[in-house]
Amino acid sequence: MGEILFFLGTRPVTIAEASLALALAALVLLVAVAIALWRTGRRRALEADEQAGRAEALEDRVAELIRAQSETSGRMQTLAEILGGRQAELARVVTERLDSVSHRLGEGMNNAARTTHESLSQLHERLAVVDAAQARLAELSSHMVTLKDVLANKQARGAFGQGRMEAIVADGLPKDAYAFQFTLSNGRRPDCAIFLPGDARPLLVDAKFPLEAITAFREAKGDEARKAAMQRLRQDIAKHVSDIEERYFIPGETQDMALMFVPSESVYAELHEHFDDVVQKAFRARVLLVSPSLLMLAIQVMQAIVKDARMHEQAELIRTEVGRLMEDVTRLRDRALNLQKHFAQASDDVGQVLISADKVAKRGAKIEALELEEDSDAPAPIPAPLRLKLGAAE
Repeated sequence: MGEILFFLGTRPVTIAEASLALALAALVLLVAVAIALWRTGRRRALEADEQAGRAEALEDRVAELIRAQSETSGRMQTLAEILGGRQAELARVVTERLDSVSHRLGEGMNNAARTTHESLSQLHERLAVVDAAQARLAELSSHMVTLKDVLANKQARGAFGQGRMEAIVADGLPKDAYAFQFTLSNGRRPDCAIFLPGDARPLLVDAKFPLEAITAFREAKGDEARKAAMQRLRQDIAKHVSDIEERYFIPGETQDMALMFVPSESVYAELHEHFDDVVQKAFRARVLLVSPSLLMLAIQVMQAIVKDARMHEQAELIRTEVGRLMEDVTRLRDRALNLQKHFAQASDDVGQVLISADKVAKRGAKIEALELEEDSDAPAPIPAPLRLKLGAAE
């Protein structure tokens, strides 16, 4: 036993020591196994207790579930009965509502049909109005085409401008203050001659404006075409101004200024915007370009001049009438004075009548105050004629 089995480092280990160590290890192992088995048994016992508790809890829950199921069955039966009653009531209410809705729907359909019929009737009437308006538009379109054709023709366009000028002049002046197609001493016939008061020389108006050049200027696309149209317009207006100056300016017979009528406000504005030099050149040549509005303004000024001249012509007659009116006023004043005298005399007469009435009243009072010598205290009666006089005096 004391035999050395091996060396542990420098220390020798004998067989007895090794056997003892193995026995101790085996004992420790057995103790560990016993502890492990004890722990395993305890854990299994705890698990068994837990399973038993769980089984009891599960049984309790199953019992609760059975009881809840029975309660639920009773409630479901009660709910089924309530739902049956509610369903019957709901069916009744739905039936009533359906009947009401059907009735209202019928009335609504009838009203909708009636409204639709009225709307269709109104629509037919409006369509008739639209058809009439469309017919008028078609007629207006034909008139516009006719007007375009008229403006495209030089003679027709001149007649259109002359007609517009004649309408403006005829609306603003009396008939003896103007004349259309008036013949001058040189045989020329201007479109209109306006006679101003106190001057035998007429103011001439020409309505033949060259519209082709302004149309070409408006329709020009490129710069070269626009320059060519501008040059043509300047030449046409300059030539027309020169023609008016040569034909219608007669010293001692016509006015020193003439009017060139432009029958369009837009054309007149475009001339002043792009061709102010042409307008100024015409003005220096004593030819004034006028639009319809400016011609109306000039006619109103001439109308005021004619009215003022006629007022001066009638001044003597007015003075005579005023003199007669003054005579009538003087005569009226004399008659008013006479009437005042009559009123004063009547007032004096009324005053005298009142004085006499006062005297009569005083005498009546004195008569009433008299005391007769008789023993009777009663006053003496007033004779009837005297009572009548007193009453009349009062």
